[in-house]
Amino acid sequence: MTDLDHLFERIAAGEIPSYRVFEDEHVFAFLDINPLSRGHTLVIPRRRCERLEDLPGEVAAALGRALPRIAAAVIGATGAPAYNVLQNNGRAAGQAIPHVHFHIIPKYPDGSGLPHHWPARTLDRDGAPELARTIAERLT
Repeated sequence: MTDLDHLFERIAAGEIPSYRVFEDEHVFAFLDINPLSRGHTLVIPRRRCERLEDLPGEVAAALGRALPRIAAAVIGATGAPAYNVLQNNGRAAGQAIPHVHFHIIPKYPDGSGLPHHWPARTLDRDGAPELARTIAERLT
């Protein structure tokens, strides 16, 4: 474990100063100290879970309720015309802190915010039915 493993827990507990924007029993939100744009906000569960699939249902539900409210507040406060919500799982996906966190990143006409290049591919229609079936089976 490193100091980063418990960074967000320590921020939510008030051990490390932050610019808090929201908190309740399960969720804590604060301004990112390395923002991509003005208003870049992090939304975390108070309880450390490394990946999205590790969240208990009640915590996931609390995040689901809080995210739209916080996003609306960020956009209302900043006047940004658009925003991205980003959440990474695993180091290979860009997760630097091993604690579930959502980025609300305002996007401005000057281009500040999350850079986006989406290298889309064509769906493998031959393999898609089996892949969809396999994913669906894992949901039961």
